[in-house]
Amino acid sequence: MGKLIYMDNAATTFVDKRVLDAMMPYFTNECFNPSSIYDGAQDVKVAIDNARANIAKTLNAKSNEIFFTSCGTESDNWAIKGVAHANKEKGKHLITSKIEHHAVLHSMASLEKEGYSVTYLDVNENGLVDTKKLEDAIRPDTILVSIMYANNEIGTIEPIKEIGEICHKHNIYFHVDAVQAYAHIPIDVVSDSIDLLSVSGHKFNAMKGTGFLYIKRGTKITNFMDGGAQEFKRRAGTENVAGIVGMAKATEIAHNEMKERIDTNIKIRDYIIERLLKEIPYSRLNGDKNKRLPNNVNIGFEFIEGESLLLALNDLGVCASSGSACTSGSLDPSHVLLAIGLPHEKAHGSLRLTISHETTIDDAKYVCDNLPKIVDRLRSMSPLYEDFIKNKGE
Repeated sequence: MGKLIYMDNAATTFVDKRVLDAMMPYFTNECFNPSSIYDGAQDVKVAIDNARANIAKTLNAKSNEIFFTSCGTESDNWAIKGVAHANKEKGKHLITSKIEHHAVLHSMASLEKEGYSVTYLDVNENGLVDTKKLEDAIRPDTILVSIMYANNEIGTIEPIKEIGEICHKHNIYFHVDAVQAYAHIPIDVVSDSIDLLSVSGHKFNAMKGTGFLYIKRGTKITNFMDGGAQEFKRRAGTENVAGIVGMAKATEIAHNEMKERIDTNIKIRDYIIERLLKEIPYSRLNGDKNKRLPNNVNIGFEFIEGESLLLALNDLGVCASSGSACTSGSLDPSHVLLAIGLPHEKAHGSLRLTISHETTIDDAKYVCDNLPKIVDRLRSMSPLYEDFIKNKGE
């Protein structure tokens, strides 16, 4: 392959060289089990403790509130099912939104099979949860609200602080899926009144198979796995030492460089959005224009299929997506785009471009120079577009 422009960072990111360097000793000469008692193993345990403390600082959390997991999906499952099972005597009602990641939606569906009741909130045309409707949905038996910090497809940032305040006013646990937001925008679990927060390392230049769950001290939750005493006896199993150390390093780098990354990403993001909406007719921005992740572009193009767009971009060396990587094998349109009110035919024609701190303005220009030509070519083969233009001229 020649030129490669990677604009699918919401699906995964490349491991930072500095992260890889931090990990390497724990694959080789420091490859000890941290549960062992000899010196080398205890040094490894200290490395895990340091990683936990450094990650906690980025959230304004305490070290013993960070629990290492394998990914965001595991963290979501543990948070939702763990709180539900531990608090079923208080109630069996949960609240979430219709645009959550499938790790949340499927966890909720699993609990419904066990006799729990779930309210799925509608969102507006930009993907925002209505806090009044959320509060109206609270019942005496409500035990948990789970709302994502920012949507993985359309980039909309939810009113997390307001939702957290509502949950605490009603003495309800608040879980936040922050997989797309953490290390990209500032998060403070204390000021946002968050009780549980899920994170996945491969979304911010750490390796796949790493993640963590923040659990506020005092939260009533069942253990994820039984066995040894790892993770404060809540999640048994030998720790992924190299992955944990690498994730902490990626966290440090991302937070040290966050302001610069945000400024650069917003500049490139807005350049892409402005050009594509201006140069390609019958296109629309999906998601909120202002309450939006710095690196997310999601635009719908009428009269074409998103998959055809992706294949054409791939031929030009551009990696993009039409939505969540977790549902890329499905022929169904995005549940997120349907939830914001798009009909099936328009939901099928959306393109998601998610940039990184390594994306350049030249990369953006290359994509913007080529996309109008691709859309024109694809529409020229569309009988729907031909009929539309014909009817428009009559």
